[in-house]
Order: sequence, then C-alpha cells, then structure tokens
Amino acid sequence: MEKKRIDIAVGAIVNAEGLIFITRRQKGSHLAGFWEFPGGKVETTKGESAEQALSRELLEEVGIHVDEPELLRVLEYDYPDRNLTLHFFIVERWEGIPESQEEQESRWLPIESLTADEFPEANRPIVEDLKLRYCA
Repeated sequence: MEKKRIDIAVGAIVNAEGLIFITRRQKGSHLAGFWEFPGGKVETTKGESAEQALSRELLEEVGIHVDEPELLRVLEYDYPDRNLTLHFFIVERWEGIPESQEEQESRWLPIESLTADEFPEANRPIVEDLKLRYCA
C-alpha cells in the first residue's frame, strides 16, 4: 500500500542578530529528541496553503504572528513510515516573542552553530542552505 504524502510547513525564524529559533521534538513523537524548525501539517483537505499553515502553526507552537515569510525551498523526503513534502520558509519578521507553547525545549542559536546531525534527515539540507545564506 502506498503511503500518503503529507505536506508540512516549516519556519526558520531568524532574528536581526543572526540567531535562529529551534525546538526539540518531544518524547513519544516521530523522531523524538532531534532539534527542528517549528511548523506542522498543512491542512490540504481544508484548502489551506503552505504559507497559511505556517502562520497557523507558528502561532500555535511558538506564539508569533508571521509577517511576509519567504519560501526558501520545497523538498520531498520519504521515511520508511511516511512520505513528506516540506515547505521551508524564512521568517525574519513577526509580532510576538517566540517561545514554546507546547512545553518543548527551545533555544536561540547562532546559525553557524547549527549541526545538521542534530536535525531529522529531512531537515539537514536546510541547515546547509541557512549557513550558505547567512554565514557566507
């Protein structure tokens, strides 16, 4: 049986000092313990776009209102148990203070300090994209 493809909207929240906001996947979740860029499922059955999902998810997960996100990249990644289409956005402008709303561990980190191995495989190319964009 073919696995359904799941659309995910993800935000790389970057502040003016070049720090990025990341959260850790909780125990009991898929890929628990890895760091991630916040975001979540696009409700495609409700006609939601990736950008709308990003705004909704970042408000729910980290308590911010996104302003003009920039699409960085769309990539597909197939895990043994699920197939994902990931829509990665750069978020440099927002209202509110990013902080975990779901009791996830979170932190601000210099982009150059991101370590790809600490992220799920599907996120690792984005770590490199971010370093090229902000640290080159």
